Amino acid sequence: MEIIVDDLSGPEIAALLEEHMRGMLEDSPPESVHALDLEGLRKPEITFWSAWDGPSLMGCGALKDLGGGHGELKSMRTASAHLRKGVAGRVLGHIIEEARRRGFERLSLETGSPDSFIPARRMYEKFGFSYCGPFADYGEDPYSVYMTMKL
Repeated sequence: MEIIVDDLSGPEIAALLEEHMRGMLEDSPPESVHALDLEGLRKPEITFWSAWDGPSLMGCGALKDLGGGHGELKSMRTASAHLRKGVAGRVLGHIIEEARRRGFERLSLETGSPDSFIPARRMYEKFGFSYCGPFADYGEDPYSVYMTMKL
């Protein structure tokens, strides 16, 4: 698996992010979906990575600089054809190491509260994230769970 900084210009990325958004909307109302579209991910404070096996896109993830040594994990998604192959763990590990390399002191995330997000929450727990309250511009939301880890 090769993990690269991605410029978000490829059709494979666009398709995976559309799949990501559809998945979020299956379990949460639109006002509770905080996934970013292509334009939202092209902000200067966001670095986006994609994971590839040759020509096959396996997954993606992003790191948003919130300022003050705080980063946010965004857009974690594994392509359907590559589920349960360790893609998410590899991408997450890569982003955590990059956050440390950049000198971030904390990394946080928002994920869903429905049962379909249990595997993701378990993975985050395994990597050292713990539950917390809303951060940055988030507010209380019954469809959201917030997690953070000190780096």
